[in-house]
Amino acid sequence: MNMPEPSLTPGGVDKEQAFQETSASQADATTNLESADPEAEAEAIMTEGEEEMANEAGEHASTASLLAHAIGLLEKDAAEISTEELRRIRQHFNNLHKAAVANLITPEAAEGEEEKPNTELALAEARAAEFATVMEQLKSRKAAWTAEQEAKRRANLERKNAIIDEIIALADDTDNVNRTFPRYRELQEEFNAIGDVEPTEETSVWKRYQDAREKYSDNLKINKELRDYDFKKNLSEKEQLLAEAVALGTMEDVIAAYRRLQDLHNKWRQIGPVAKELREEIWNKFREASAEVNKRYQAFFEARKARENENEAAKTKLCEQIEALDHSSIKTFAAWEEMTKSIVALQEEWRKLGFASKKMNRLLFARFRRSCDEFFAAKAEFYRSTREELAANLAHKQELVDKAEALKDSTEWQQASDQFIAMQKEWKTIGAVPKKYSDALWNRFTAACDYFFEQKKKANTGTRQIEAANLRTKREIIGMLSALVEEAENKDAAMEQLRALQQRWNETGHVPFREKDKLFEAYRSAVDAVRKHFAIAESRARRARFEANVDKLEGDNDKLFRERERLVRAAESRRNDLRTYENNLGFMSSKSKNGESLLRDLERRIERLKTDIAEIEEKIRIIDGKLS
Repeated sequence: MNMPEPSLTPGGVDKEQAFQETSASQADATTNLESADPEAEAEAIMTEGEEEMANEAGEHASTASLLAHAIGLLEKDAAEISTEELRRIRQHFNNLHKAAVANLITPEAAEGEEEKPNTELALAEARAAEFATVMEQLKSRKAAWTAEQEAKRRANLERKNAIIDEIIALADDTDNVNRTFPRYRELQEEFNAIGDVEPTEETSVWKRYQDAREKYSDNLKINKELRDYDFKKNLSEKEQLLAEAVALGTMEDVIAAYRRLQDLHNKWRQIGPVAKELREEIWNKFREASAEVNKRYQAFFEARKARENENEAAKTKLCEQIEALDHSSIKTFAAWEEMTKSIVALQEEWRKLGFASKKMNRLLFARFRRSCDEFFAAKAEFYRSTREELAANLAHKQELVDKAEALKDSTEWQQASDQFIAMQKEWKTIGAVPKKYSDALWNRFTAACDYFFEQKKKANTGTRQIEAANLRTKREIIGMLSALVEEAENKDAAMEQLRALQQRWNETGHVPFREKDKLFEAYRSAVDAVRKHFAIAESRARRARFEANVDKLEGDNDKLFRERERLVRAAESRRNDLRTYENNLGFMSSKSKNGESLLRDLERRIERLKTDIAEIEEKIRIIDGKLS
């Protein structure tokens, strides 16, 4: 059995209503940092990180996966589709599509393969068209759903106003107010069961509803037992809400606590009045608990605003730094790569910074990204513009190939040798040529060089006795190396002897050709045994073996030159890989677990490539010292 509801405060003044309006004003002031809607602001906090991740990194998604995700949204109910999510997907797709199209035209394609159809570009454009169609369907569905919800809220407003009017009519019929109490209860249940109305109407509707209920309660002439029962039930429910509101004051998640507080206020409104002597006390307690939550909520946003201001200043500084880099006068590959390192370093600093305010964060990122895009677009244009240089290098190397092939049958050994060596040195000074011609030209050039020096070698005779003596000397050196492992005890002394024996080996001339490989293998095994025995570093051992190999080829300039060219190509290949990895590093993100793992792996690969390049460059210097 239910009791009538008296006025909440003496004189008909609704103190809950008054506090609610004050609390709402405080909340508005709190959330006015970026949005007049606290719910929208809280939503922005939860989604801003995702949006920044999608815009700045984008490494773990593709246009194909985003298209599949958009198609999957068509299967969902319109209520489950967020307008913000659609905006993020569209922005993320457009960024990836733009980057993909910009990267489809490579320097290799610009070197003579432009006549081939760009199937990847066509596929990217077709995917973009399909994505636009799907997004338009989603937008239409969302718009229809939004219109439907607005119509429902208008209908809810009409129903609530009708119920309020009926309650007022019941209250005005003072002679029959006792008999209309069941209907009064039904109207309350109907009112509470009705969904939301427009936010701008919610406060005024609730106030009219509360005034109508208080008017009815004050006019209701019913026995005290029933009234006390109703008051007691309402008091119990409000005490439960009060306890939960107090607990929210220590809740770690400030945003979730604020949202829950709004739910508690809505429930408080739906509960009827309590006894007059308790109304002021319980309402003051609930108001104080609410004020504590609102205070923490406001402090959270003030601290967040301070952090955003610091990040905004730092990001503005990075924008100014990257804008100060002038790439308009760069003319060499090395200079482009050097500035690329600077750009990548600034991108790395950007990723370490937190967010600025939502509006400024987007503006600053667009400004920073625009400078990056301008630089890499200019770099790509420079690489494309080198076609003429590549063509000139191709003609130069073709001329050397023709000259070498015409000279390979010469028997003027010294004069022709000088010319071949000069051509080999000149070849090293020529830049790159189109890749599709590089191997063929190199094979023709080295074949001509190899043929001439082989014929020259066959023509040189009379060195057998010297080679036999050298063979005996080198066998003695191998024996002394083997003895060094067994006899030497002091490491420093052993290393000194090893260096002396190596120098003696290097000073000893050629041996008979048929003994050359077998003897050298024995020598290398003996040296390796000494190094292993005395725990010499692996890198030094590799260098020693390489020096020995070069010594083995000393005097055979064509093979030395061929080995040098192989190392140059290997070094250039690793430099290309290094540039690719460093460029990719500029767009990586460590904000997620997978992103951090990929970042560490990429950094390890970069360090390994740098080590390889340093070792290869050292080998090239060794060969250069042996070329005559």
